[in-house]
Amino acid sequence: MRKLIIAIFIASSLFTACTNVETENLSAITYFPVFTISGANPYFVEQGTTYVEPGAVAKAGATIVPTITTAVGKYRGTTTLDTSKIDEYEVTYSATNVDGFVGKGSRKVIIYKTGNLVNSIEGVYTSTILRNGVNGGDSYIDIKYIYIWKKADGTYQISDSFGGWYEFGRAIAHSESPGGIINAVDIPTNNFTFPGTHSNAYFGGTVKITGLTVNPTTKQLVMTTTWVTGDTTYNFLATLTQVQL
Repeated sequence: MRKLIIAIFIASSLFTACTNVETENLSAITYFPVFTISGANPYFVEQGTTYVEPGAVAKAGATIVPTITTAVGKYRGTTTLDTSKIDEYEVTYSATNVDGFVGKGSRKVIIYKTGNLVNSIEGVYTSTILRNGVNGGDSYIDIKYIYIWKKADGTYQISDSFGGWYEFGRAIAHSESPGGIINAVDIPTNNFTFPGTHSNAYFGGTVKITGLTVNPTTKQLVMTTTWVTGDTTYNFLATLTQVQL
């Protein structure tokens, strides 16, 4: 019995010693980088003008940590912030503390051009959307934002042919349909054509814009879109109100 007690005592001592050695070099406290982002968010920049970064400061506790800034366009595939190209850009700020933990902050930067709805329908729009004649509730009203930009061939493209129904109304990330093309034959007489169809990357199916009317007085566009998926057809009616920037 005496030998057994001695053996247990020695084993306990070794375990305690090992525990102390393994934990003695670990930090008791680490301060994660926390960002203070200056300026507006979202930040609107007119196409072709200069974007002046308002700044973001990261602190780990009381210590300022160096910040790395990156930007990517949401709809047009740009990997830098390009003020010549209308898009919604995600500017991301990241910083790493002394223990290797990363903190992040972000700002939305919107490059825009506001058309007069007589010669151009470019712009930033809010959207109120119906699907098969039904509005889904508050999250489908005054959605922010839908974008229309002019392509090099003179046609227009919209950021979401669904008017934001799934991306914003349902809050399903990456469910927008940004492939819709609008050919403005004559804007004042509401003469538009809609070449081709496109698919939705998230759901599949075939999407086609079927109609567009423009009212320069009310600053509104009314767009209709049909989506066929499997044996089901959905009809969307989006009232787009141009934001006056």
